[in-house]
Amino acid sequence: MAHQKLSPRQYAILGLVSVCAPLGDTCLSMGMKQVPNVSLAHPASLVAAVFTPWIALGIALLIGFFASYLTALSWADLTYVLPATAFGNMIVEMLSRFALHEAVSIQRWLGCLLITIGVGFVAQGPSLTVHPAPATQVTVPAEEEQAR
Repeated sequence: MAHQKLSPRQYAILGLVSVCAPLGDTCLSMGMKQVPNVSLAHPASLVAAVFTPWIALGIALLIGFFASYLTALSWADLTYVLPATAFGNMIVEMLSRFALHEAVSIQRWLGCLLITIGVGFVAQGPSLTVHPAPATQVTVPAEEEQAR
């Protein structure tokens, strides 16, 4: 089976899928650390939290993730696009450690490394399953027609 070659634009969309979600989650985490506890019992605090700059940026990045994810699913199989989001786990670990200064255990680093290696294996496969076109009409040879 011939592999469909991805265009540079499609690679850029997959890059956005991989980067927007971890950046958006990191921005949400940074914003929530600046906001007092939010409760559903006090909806005003929830609305105020949404308009915090880091949280608003995180929401915008997650909207960008969703738009690029939908775009990627329009031309590639889920089994190809979903592993691209898994690569974001490594980005989350790096941002958590170096931007948020959180403790990241060696087990988490190794888990993310295994996921990244698995994504590399999946990326070698085709991006889209090509189904053969259905046969239009089967013709019967004249000899068989006469035998009937």
